[in-house]
Amino acid sequence: MPPFSEPVGVSALAARLADVDARIASAARAVGRTPDDITRIVVTKFHPASVITELVGLGVGDVGENRQQELSAKHADLSQLAVRWHYIGQMQTNKARAVRAAASVVHSLDRTRLADALDAAADDGDAVLDVLLQVNLTEDAGRGGVALGDVDALAEHAAACRTLRVRGVMAVAPLDEAPASAFERLRGAAERVRAIVPDATWISAGMTADFAEAIAAGATHLRIGSAITGPRPDRG
Repeated sequence: MPPFSEPVGVSALAARLADVDARIASAARAVGRTPDDITRIVVTKFHPASVITELVGLGVGDVGENRQQELSAKHADLSQLAVRWHYIGQMQTNKARAVRAAASVVHSLDRTRLADALDAAADDGDAVLDVLLQVNLTEDAGRGGVALGDVDALAEHAAACRTLRVRGVMAVAPLDEAPASAFERLRGAAERVRAIVPDATWISAGMTADFAEAIAAGATHLRIGSAITGPRPDRG
């Protein structure tokens, strides 16, 4: 992250948030997009709930977690805050009910069994759950995400689940490839999903190191962690 001068009286968290938001806006304008069309999700993995409280005070409305236990605990502790909780981690089907109870959006739907588990976990009166299909942009079948060739079938299955709303796609760029080329494949998957679910317009892509490339490829949701929250605390 480029160095910046922290204004007097502004917390380090506020300064980092402002710096990242300025960089997001610059990257968006560079490719003819408006920053208002991009949702910045602050990933707070391993950080205490107090950090989320401060973030909300700074105007943050979208927070991401990738561990079910941590999501559930923070959601319970901060129930009074107006936060949209995004679950971005891999999920076992037996965690579906707990994740659904806390998350507004699940970014990591990657198989039909998980779609069925999330659908079955709905209680009477639950709102429809927004989901994104996580796409595996590598050739490693052991990585999280549905294979590119299976995206259409998963989209059709998830769209038929009564309590799920397919919003779009999500992916993590491979470490051994330029992010721009990987995100172009994700853009193609997004177009295929929109052919099945016309209003599935979200593309969740881009983290601290590659969000500019994700924005250029059409990302609507960015998952930014350490550039805003700082180094993760030592968990001992």
